[in-house]
Amino acid sequence: MSSFTIGLAILGGLVLAALVAWNTWSSRKNTPRQPEVFDVQTEPSELHPRQDPVFDVEPEMLLPEKKPGLDALIDALTTIALEGPVSGDAALAAMPSTRRAGSKPFAIEGLNEATGQWEVPRAGQRYSSFQAGVQLANRTGALNEIEYSEFVVKVQAFADAVNGVAEIPEMLDEVARARELDQFASEHDAQLGFTLRAKNAAWSPGYVQQYASRLGFVAGAIPGRMVLPATGAGAPPVLGLSFDTQAAMADDPAQSALRELTLSLDVPHVHRSEQPFVRMRDAAIALAASMEGTITDDNGQVIRSEGLDVIGADLEKLYDTLDARDLSAGSPQARRLFS
Repeated sequence: MSSFTIGLAILGGLVLAALVAWNTWSSRKNTPRQPEVFDVQTEPSELHPRQDPVFDVEPEMLLPEKKPGLDALIDALTTIALEGPVSGDAALAAMPSTRRAGSKPFAIEGLNEATGQWEVPRAGQRYSSFQAGVQLANRTGALNEIEYSEFVVKVQAFADAVNGVAEIPEMLDEVARARELDQFASEHDAQLGFTLRAKNAAWSPGYVQQYASRLGFVAGAIPGRMVLPATGAGAPPVLGLSFDTQAAMADDPAQSALRELTLSLDVPHVHRSEQPFVRMRDAAIALAASMEGTITDDNGQVIRSEGLDVIGADLEKLYDTLDARDLSAGSPQARRLFS
């Protein structure tokens, strides 16, 4: 065999080896990263020592949160005077079939004769008066004349059924209040989102869930969504983490390739004592480092550390403004208004 033939054979072998190596590399690059699987004989403490969460909060913060009642700050209120006490059973029977006026929630409360507290009417109780309220604004906009008229009709029907007299505020005044509140809410609403994009290999849903759970995230009610719980029972989650729902519901999720996930914070819904933005920033940085990702905004622009600091400073000003308006982030009133 001539040296030329031998040289061609060697060259062909090198080309073939290069093709095999490239195909292997390409396959690995395109295969979603999978969660780590540990030997069942390995003691868990050797991998990641378990640490039960410890919350530095007052005991009363751990109690279930009471459903907020009507509030003159964000509701148009109507009083209903009675000739005499009305039973809770009669009040329940007179309640309208829906608790909305257009896109705005409304409620009727009774003054409990025994406790002296306003509450949603209950069977077996007696009430000395009632009040009704419709929310002035939410994220769908301000209460308008049509919605207010619908509210008035329902309140009047209830008042007639319990032999009461409703004192209904002037429509134009309440609609004007609604517009002013809606203007304030529109100017001070903030819903933040960071997108984490894979630099190299894609992620499988299990891979994302494994790394997110190490930071305290738990599965949400919707496939492809995880949440970071608040320290207080009954409070909304601090952060959300979401990725493609279809990938999470695939027949074989391990083969689903994710190239991005989103961290979200609904600012008015989370109390500032939870330090939600600090935890959002730290979670984004930790996930980017461990999963080889890049933190970007909705437009795909990389967000650097100095940009995160600016966002944090702006949020502190927003918290102060909400506090001054008695609509502190995380309060029942703020969560109703920004919903």
